[in-house]
Amino acid sequence: MKISQFLDATYLKTAQQAGVSEQENLLGVLQLAEEAILNGYKLIMIRANYIVHVKNILNAAKSPVLIGTVVDFPEGKSSIQQKLEEAQKAISYGAHELDFVLNYNAFKAGNIDAVIAELKQCVALCIRHHKVAKFIIEVAALSNEEIIVISQLIRKVVLEDFGEENAKNVFVKSSTGFFQTEANKPNGATIESMKLILENAKPLKVKAAGGVKDYKTALEMLLLGVDRIGTSSSKEIISKGHNTNSGY
Repeated sequence: MKISQFLDATYLKTAQQAGVSEQENLLGVLQLAEEAILNGYKLIMIRANYIVHVKNILNAAKSPVLIGTVVDFPEGKSSIQQKLEEAQKAISYGAHELDFVLNYNAFKAGNIDAVIAELKQCVALCIRHHKVAKFIIEVAALSNEEIIVISQLIRKVVLEDFGEENAKNVFVKSSTGFFQTEANKPNGATIESMKLILENAKPLKVKAAGGVKDYKTALEMLLLGVDRIGTSSSKEIISKGHNTNSGY
């Protein structure tokens, strides 16, 4: 299978973050949509307010590329009700997959009941609407032990409350890519963190995101066993992949 089919091509900057006008930011999103169609990416990951525009382009091209968006991005501190309302709106726009920033601060503070309630309600919403749910745990904010425990917690909730038949539609995702680290430490997926997630989240699916910017890193992630890669460097990754015999 081509490496392009594992890529969630990502553009999540707001116009303000990108330092451009809203119209220029939309143009960047639409260019990514055209790139996704041309290269056969699995999904395009964008802000919810751009979904309708991208959906029109994909439909006109009769493209199988999926649309994903983020919920409570990038901090994950909103109430469960706010997350559900934001997710419901994204679904109404046409999103296929929803990447929720899990309230990892509540988890770190020991408020496990709040995290469990959030997981249950967000997964239930996605299952009702036949959507894929991904939960961003923000590995750069967690210790290795915390990565293990939160991955196990997500797996436990999904399997016990929704069954193994729904596990294929739930991911544990490493990072937002927006977390501010100290001393230039990685703020996204690392080999070490992805191994911990894979060992403790399966049979749930796993998405590596944040810092996957080249073919070599993407291939390492796939060989580890991740199911999807979120990246803003899709073009660079596939251009290198075309010149290899790796099987991806």
